[in-house]
Amino acid sequence: MDTGPAGLGLAADDKSSSSPAEAFSRWSFTVSRRFQHFLDKSTPHLLYRWLGCLGVALIYALRVYLVEGFYIVSYGLGIYILNLLIGFLSPQVDPEMHDSSDGPSLPTRGSDEFRPFVRRLPEFKFWYSITKAFCIAFVMTFFSAFDVPVFWPILLFYWIVLFIMTMRRQISHMIKYKYVPFSIGKQRYDGRKRRSSSTDGTSD
Repeated sequence: MDTGPAGLGLAADDKSSSSPAEAFSRWSFTVSRRFQHFLDKSTPHLLYRWLGCLGVALIYALRVYLVEGFYIVSYGLGIYILNLLIGFLSPQVDPEMHDSSDGPSLPTRGSDEFRPFVRRLPEFKFWYSITKAFCIAFVMTFFSAFDVPVFWPILLFYWIVLFIMTMRRQISHMIKYKYVPFSIGKQRYDGRKRRSSSTDGTSD
C-alpha cells in the first residue's frame, strides 16, 4: 500500500477538489432548511402573510409605474394569478369528473353531513405561489429583454374580459353543484325543526 508523499499528495488533491462542491451543497441545504423553517413558522399567521404579499405586490406595481414598461410581464403575471385563483376556488374533487359513489363529495342537501370545503389549491400554496410570482416578476423588470413594447390598454382589456368570463363560469359551477368555497365553522342543518319537534314530543 502506497503511503509515501505521492499517495498523500493524491489524497490532498482529491480532498481539495471535492471540498468546494461539498461546501456549496452544505450551504444550499442549510439555506433551504432555514427557509422551510421560516415558512412553517409563518403558516398560522394568515393575516401577516397576506399583508406581506400585498406589500410585495405594491412594490412591483410601483416599479412598473416608475419604469413605464414591462407590461407583457404584468400580463403574464395576471394570467398566472387568475389560474391560481381558479384552483383556490375549485374543490379538490370535481363533481363533473367524479361520481358521488366514488368517494367523498360536497353536501348538496340540508340533511347531508357537514364536510369542510377541501380546495384543489390550499390557501398556503396559493399565498406562496402568488408571492413568489411577484418576486420573480420584480426581478424580471431589471432585464430589458423582457420589456417588449406593447399597447398596454389592449392587454388590460383582454385580461378583464378573461377574468369576467372565468369568474362567470366558476360561479355557474358553484351554483350548479351547490357549494361555497369557504368553510366557516361547523354548520348544523335543520336545528330549529329538530328542537321544535323534540319539544312537541316532550309536551305530549
